[in-house]
Amino acid sequence: MDIFDKLAKSKFRSRFKLRTKELEYIKTKGLDKMYSHACDFIRDRIAPAEIPNDGKQPPMRGQPVFIAQHATATCCSGCIKKWYHYSNGIELTQAQQEHLVSVIMEWKKRQIK
Repeated sequence: MDIFDKLAKSKFRSRFKLRTKELEYIKTKGLDKMYSHACDFIRDRIAPAEIPNDGKQPPMRGQPVFIAQHATATCCSGCIKKWYHYSNGIELTQAQQEHLVSVIMEWKKRQIK
């Protein structure tokens, strides 16, 4: 079973959807910019071994990447450990970061369709 099948079975994760405002933001900025944001957010806010405010970020609305992070369980170390089995307290590797970004981007592409 792939991650999207698992996420779809979660009542909490499956409730996240991009609304008109967020879809317009993506249309205006473009998917390349969304990819850049996702890379930055994962690298700066999720990948470090020690995460300030872990579990209390990102916001649940506004920026499309934040919404995607909640929908894909890439929002904090606890969710990432539960859903992706990456260890807490250890900096994420480049490959792990790229995997999380790819999940975020795929979720957004599915929302756009």
